[in-house]
Amino acid sequence: MYSFKLIRCTALFFIAGIITKSVKAQSADSLIYPDEKHFKNIQQLTFNGDNAEAYWSYDDKQVIFQRKYEKEGIMCDRMFIGNIPEKGKQFVFKQLSSGLGRTTCGYFLPGGTEVVYASTHLGGDSCPPVPDRAQYGNRYLWPVYGSYDIFLADTSGKIIKQLTKTNGYDAEATLSPDGKKMIFTSDRNGDLDLYVMDLATEKVMQITHELGYDGGAWFSPDGTKIIWRASRPKTPEDIKDYKDLLSKGLVAPTQMEVFIANADGSHQQQITSLGQANWAPNFTPDGKRIIFCSNYEYKHGFPFNMYLMNLDGSGLEKISHGNGFDAFPMFSYDGKKLMFSSNRSSGGGYDINLFMVDWEE
Repeated sequence: MYSFKLIRCTALFFIAGIITKSVKAQSADSLIYPDEKHFKNIQQLTFNGDNAEAYWSYDDKQVIFQRKYEKEGIMCDRMFIGNIPEKGKQFVFKQLSSGLGRTTCGYFLPGGTEVVYASTHLGGDSCPPVPDRAQYGNRYLWPVYGSYDIFLADTSGKIIKQLTKTNGYDAEATLSPDGKKMIFTSDRNGDLDLYVMDLATEKVMQITHELGYDGGAWFSPDGTKIIWRASRPKTPEDIKDYKDLLSKGLVAPTQMEVFIANADGSHQQQITSLGQANWAPNFTPDGKRIIFCSNYEYKHGFPFNMYLMNLDGSGLEKISHGNGFDAFPMFSYDGKKLMFSSNRSSGGGYDINLFMVDWEE
């Protein structure tokens, strides 16, 4: 949903008028750290701003991502799409969303001509306010804006349909492999839970019910399982804190673990017990393992690296070895490449850029 920083009506036509070329394609394997044995032929796709949640089209030819770059007047996340470049070529991308409100979590439908994403534009043209962390002891917090709804749009930017219409937060959507079902997070029943929508009928089913934040869910490649991140407050103090923050449209994403279940929500199991923030989970293309992001090795909460794990929680393997931020991994559907967001080229600075590597087992 959101990238961790260092400490830090219905027929609306979207204007896809901003077209951007990355400064140059980066292929220097100096950006691959020692022990990153699965990475080869790294390509840096973006070179400034905060670029995150880059997800492949089903044919591996395009990517959709969210971007914020105040120097370009992009004051909060907007949705962008671009074609995957050949090695050594520039990454050319264009703005998909209108620039009204804030957007998050874009995802292609099969065919590559339509996408879903969440937007706050029905709640106002401006970027929604960010939390004042000083009011909460300078804790790291995620806002869960009640103005977020999920929309279906084509790749020219035209909104085709508003998919969610309930009051409150609806976001973090991804699709089943056949594109027929959408899994997303909503607080429509008073807590942040997972829901599945049949896109043909728009019938919605709630599939998690335990107190805590359930989000960032993905279907397995065969569509039979789901994986997601969740918080599970247990003590009276933690429960009160979670509920108090949620009543203000906030969550503290510093204690999360990865869960797996059948696609209908049955047989839920926690598969990480590492402590701290374990999030952005996704399946490997063969469906036999997961890849996720964690800061569990570092007591002060940073850096974040990516890890592999078997579906039963065994076989933990560290994949990235940076000293900053590596997250939001997604394999191409053919399993040959990995896309992720990182600040590895900015010397640990604030810019979060998109990187693509050839994947080697």
